This record gives sequence, C-alpha cells and structure tokens, in this order.
Amino acid sequence: IMSGSKPDIFWSPHHPDRYVICDSELGLYRIGPVGSAEAKAGTLPLSEETAATLLAINSDTPYMKCVAWYPKHEPECLLAVGQANGRVVLTSLGQSHNSTCKELVGKEFVPKHARQCNTLAWNPVDSNLLAAGLDKHRADFSVLIWDISSKFSPEASVAAEKIRLSSVDLDSGTVVTKPLYELGQNDACLSLCWLLRDPKLLLAGMHRNLAIFDLRNTSQKTFVNTKAIQGVTVDPHFPDRVASFFEGQVAIWDLRKFEKPVLTLTEQPKPLTKVAWCPTRTGLLATLTRDSNIIRLYDMQHTPTPIGDETEPTIIERCVQPCDSQIGSFAWHPSSQNRMVVVSAANRVMTDFTVFERISLAWSSTTSLMWACGRHLYDCVEDGADGLKSTIEKDIATKMRQRAQSRYGHDTVQLWKNHLLAGGNDPQLKSLWYDLSYILWKTLLHKGLISGNKQSVVYSGIKNIVKTSSGASESRRCWSGSDRQTDVPRYHSDERSLALRLCGWISRGSDVDVEPFLRSLEQEREWERAAAVALFNLDIRRAIQILNKGATAEKGDLNLNVVAMALSGYTDEKSSLWREMCSSLRLQLKNPYLCVMFAFLTSEPGAYDGVLNESSVAVRDRVAFACMFLSDAQLPRYIDKLTNEMKEAGNLEGILLTGLTKDGVDLMESYVDRTGDVQTASFCMLKGSPGEVLKDPRVQCWIDNYRNLLDAWRFWHKRAEFDIHRGKLDPSSKPLAQVLDCFFRALMWRLICFSM
Repeated sequence: IMSGSKPDIFWSPHHPDRYVICDSELGLYRIGPVGSAEAKAGTLPLSEETAATLLAINSDTPYMKCVAWYPKHEPECLLAVGQANGRVVLTSLGQSHNSTCKELVGKEFVPKHARQCNTLAWNPVDSNLLAAGLDKHRADFSVLIWDISSKFSPEASVAAEKIRLSSVDLDSGTVVTKPLYELGQNDACLSLCWLLRDPKLLLAGMHRNLAIFDLRNTSQKTFVNTKAIQGVTVDPHFPDRVASFFEGQVAIWDLRKFEKPVLTLTEQPKPLTKVAWCPTRTGLLATLTRDSNIIRLYDMQHTPTPIGDETEPTIIERCVQPCDSQIGSFAWHPSSQNRMVVVSAANRVMTDFTVFERISLAWSSTTSLMWACGRHLYDCVEDGADGLKSTIEKDIATKMRQRAQSRYGHDTVQLWKNHLLAGGNDPQLKSLWYDLSYILWKTLLHKGLISGNKQSVVYSGIKNIVKTSSGASESRRCWSGSDRQTDVPRYHSDERSLALRLCGWISRGSDVDVEPFLRSLEQEREWERAAAVALFNLDIRRAIQILNKGATAEKGDLNLNVVAMALSGYTDEKSSLWREMCSSLRLQLKNPYLCVMFAFLTSEPGAYDGVLNESSVAVRDRVAFACMFLSDAQLPRYIDKLTNEMKEAGNLEGILLTGLTKDGVDLMESYVDRTGDVQTASFCMLKGSPGEVLKDPRVQCWIDNYRNLLDAWRFWHKRAEFDIHRGKLDPSSKPLAQVLDCFFRALMWRLICFSM
C-alpha cells in the first residue's frame, strides 16, 4: 500500500538486490557494495558498505495509489498499479520481455464505477488471481478479484467511457471489465491480504470490520467488528497470526479465535502509516508513525496464544533510528536477516539499515559461556582466548566449584587449613580461618568464656570485649636495647590481654611473651612485620636483629640493613636531626610496616594516627597496637571506627572485631555483595554463630544459595555432605523424618514381631 504524498518501497520477490521506489513514478534500483561494479559513479550511497544504482524509471502510470509486485519468477518484473479512478494496470520496469510478459504488460482491469483503488494483493499460489480493494459505492462491490489471464471484454469500450477521467485517456491496451469474484457489496475495502494457510481465503479490512472471504463459498463470510482495519498483514512464520492497525493502535489477531484481538499494542500519539512483519525473524513486528524518524519494534518471542488461554504474550518493545530525517516508508529485506531499506519522506534519501539483535547471554554453572544472536548460537572456546580464560578463572563461581571439590570448609578440627584448601593466595580468607581456628578452639575454650561443647561456640568479637572492660591500668616501660631510657606509657587489663591473644601477639600461657609470635613471623620470612611487632613491644635491639637477619637471608632485601642502621640512631629529642629526617623519609618507604615503625618512633604519646590509620597494615596488628597504647577513652572509639570501616568494605579481617554476631552478619553481607562468595559465608556462620544469628534471613539465604549451586553443579554427594555438616553444627536444620522412612520402620517392626 502506498500514499499519493509519501513514497513506498517494495523488494523484488526474485532478486535480493533489487527494489522499487513508488512515488509519482516507479524507480527500479539495484543495491550493491560500495566500490563494486554495480556501484558506479552517480550511485546513491545507502550506508558505509552499500550503494544503490538506478536501473529503470516508469512514468507511464499516473495517479498511483497502490502497487503490488507479481510473486512468480516469470515474468520477473511485472507490477500491478492501482489508480485513483479504480483501474488496475499491469506494467513493468525496462526488462526484456518474453511473449507472456508482452501479453500482460499494458493490460487494464476496470470496475463498473469509478472510485479509488486502495490496495492490491496477488494470490501467492494461484498467481493469476489479483485482489483489488476499492472505496465504497452503493451499487457496486468493493473487493474485486481479477484473473489476469482473462481476455478482452466486449463491453470494455462502454465501461471505459463510464470511468474515464477528464485528464486521463484509456490507451489501446487490452481492457478487462468482468472480475472473477465480486465481494463486499455496499462497503469499502482499505486493506487486503491472502491467508497463507489456505490460498482460497482472503482477509479484507472493510469499513467497520475485518472479514474473511472464502472463494469456495462467496455468499458467506467470517467477520469481526473492529476499527483496526488498516494494513492487514499475515505473520509469515505463524499463518494464524495477523496484525492490523487503526490510528495509533496495533491489534494482533489469532484467526483460530477471531472474536477479539489477542493483544493490543500501546497506543502511539500519532497515527500509524505502516506495519510489517519481519520475514527473516520470528515474531518481530515493525511499525511506523506519521512524521517520525524512528521505527518501533515489537518482539514477540513466543508462539501465538493457544486457544482457551487468555494470557497475553510477552512483548519486548524497542525503537531504532535508521536516519535523522522523517521516515516516509520502510521495507524488510526478504532474505537478509533483520535488514531493511528506509526512504525519507521529504528528500527521498534512502538508507540501508540492519536491526541488530539483542544478545542473549547464558553462562552455565560450570562457566561454559554461550550466547544467541539472530539465528546463530555461539559457544565460547577458551583456547586462544587468554583474556576471557583469565576472567573465567577469576570468577567466584569457578573458585567456589574448585573449593567444593577440595572439601573446603568441612575441616572442623584444624580450621586454619581451610584457607589452604581455598588456594592459599587470599589474605582475607587466611585471616578469617586463622581467626576462627585460634579464637574458637583455643583461646575462648581455655579461658572458659563459653559454655557447652565445640559445636555451640559463641564469640562476640574484640569490639564487645573492649566495651566490657572495667578499666585499664597504666604502666611505663623503657626501651630495650636503646641508649635512651625514655618511659613509654602502656595500658593493661584482662580484656586487653584477651584481645592481644586473639590477635595472636602473645600465647595463651603468658600475658607478656611475644617471642613465639616473632619466631613464627621469621619462619614465614615476614621480616618487616616481625621487626614492627618487636619495636611496638619496645625492643629496638630485637627489631634490629630481625632486620639484619632478613637482609642476609636468601633473596633478602639489603635495604633492611639501612633501616636497621636508622633504628639504631633513635633519639627521643624532638628537635633532633634524626627525628626530622625520619619524619620526612618514612613516607617514601614502600613497605607499610617500615613506615609505621618510624611513625611510632616520631609520634607523641597517645597520638599514633600514623600507625592506626595505615590501611596496608593487618587489622590484627593495628588492633593489638591500639590495645597496648590507647587509653580507655581512645580505644573504644578507635575500635568502633575500625569496625564500621570493615563492615562497609566487607573485609573479612574485621571478623576479629565483630565476631560471629549481628555485626559479623552485616560485615559478611558486604563481603558477599562484593564477591558473591556464599560458600565462605555459609561455612563461616555455621562454624561459630549462635542459634539467633543462624536464624537471620540473610544467613539462611546464603546457605540456600550455596546448596542450589551444589545442585546446579550436580555435586549431589557434596550437597549431602554439606547438609550433614550443617545438621551437626545447626541441629535446627535437620529435616523431619520422611514418610517412606516411617513406612520401612513400621514394616521392619512387623517382620520382627512376626518372626517372634
């Protein structure tokens, strides 16, 4: 269908590289790649890759209102043109004609009474049948079906006189005035299409209804009253699905239940001018509104609604903008996927445009990556894709799957080994499992701060331990191994001693001996950290000894000797050159423990921000330092501040502060939000939480999600082991006895009684 004021486009049913632009004249174009033989000088660019060449122009048919391209291969360039006076003329576009084509070109089909021809439709099977829809006439039919093989009608001259227009004369071509079928008396027809499921059925958009005419019995018709009678078109992929429109509204019909539309698409502010199904894509409908520069797409992924089902199909709506100017019309390419040619309304500029598909990405639970685009399904191959492979290796789902295979989290005796099962390269996991191992099984049980067995451990964290402090006593200690004997204030209480043990600085059998901790750090070759801990315990000589040992060790850092030499010159004189140089140079040191050593030596008593705010220093070391050197007024404030930072960041080192309490759940929630590691969250909460915390919906959500992951990976045995492990640590999670289990118990009891 076309308008007299706006152009329209029709693709050739025979050649995928040819189309016709219909305006005041017919123009045949061939589309080809830019730079090819077809794209000669003077061609029209359509896109960066394609251009169009004008092959022929036909100006012999004035007053065009509608055009339809003959569907068969022979003759290949035959067009039917509907005119303002109701005539239908067969014409062609500059092609060499065989005898059949020459016989048809110029043939005219003339109605009894003159009125506008609104639409044309060739029968896709019986190509001799051409349906024409005309305006209303009180004494005539509006749907005429012509047989183009009909011969000259004797009454043609009389009919010609009746429909002659003042400005148009009939030529000498063959004129046919007797239609094969006449339908729709005393009505108007605005749109037509043949139904694909049966070539004898014709769907017509009449004045107030949609009507289905059966050529085998023309006295009867199936119709439904509606205003949506324009642009009727059949979905090429679902022959029972039809679209039509009225003003700014599109109606989708199912011919199997023709009482009402199965779907009405959102009303647009301006009237629609064209609706077309995509011939290469299932369920994709394109619509164009008047004076618009966008084409609206409705993606109907599902098949038409089954009979009896009242639910509307799901529609994905989006818009595309092929060009900046207002669009006159568009046409889908008959074979190239999602491709269309668009012509502008004003200057008739054409654009070759492809509607890109939405990519549906699917990432399986085993990290296989696939995505669909159009008709193609792509599978990600890891070979040669180092970047993607590296990304997959870093994915938390991959890590959790590998950890599940190594029985991560199941070791209840030596909890610290779980960080090795996790790969051993995550410092936060290492801190978490060492904290749980040391805190839960050693310190708290030894001190008698909990009751019950190991399966019901309650740990409240250093934050709560500090809050329960009854007050610290202040003492002053001199430096060990230094010529300066300045007293340094330190604070002591039972709660602070417990915190130091939880931080691992002192063993449970002593409140002062830090040497075992220093030796363990030396074994792990953490020279800078060991030197800092020795210095914080006011033993400069031991710190220098550790630095010298680190400098001479295999692959040691010789610069540690320089740091040791700087330490040996320590003086507490505020105006000394040593303090001035250390204050400026410590900021240039790369290792954070070396920085905080000099920050401590150059700080005033009680003002240790340079140590406490160094985020690269382990949380346990900063907390232990705070417990030794901050007063009762300063310590709770610092611990609260540090706890909030850990909770916001989801840093697992903060479990030392929060414990496995509600604060610990808040911290773990931030960690899961950041990493997605529901596996660690589940095992951690099961290891040490009281029953109240395990009832937290967030904890239950992590556990349920981890169980679902194990099921998705088909780790049935792992899931069963986890459920057993969970049942031991959380008795409330044990499932109730099953009906089948009760049945077998009853059966066994009957057998025992019978044998007796």
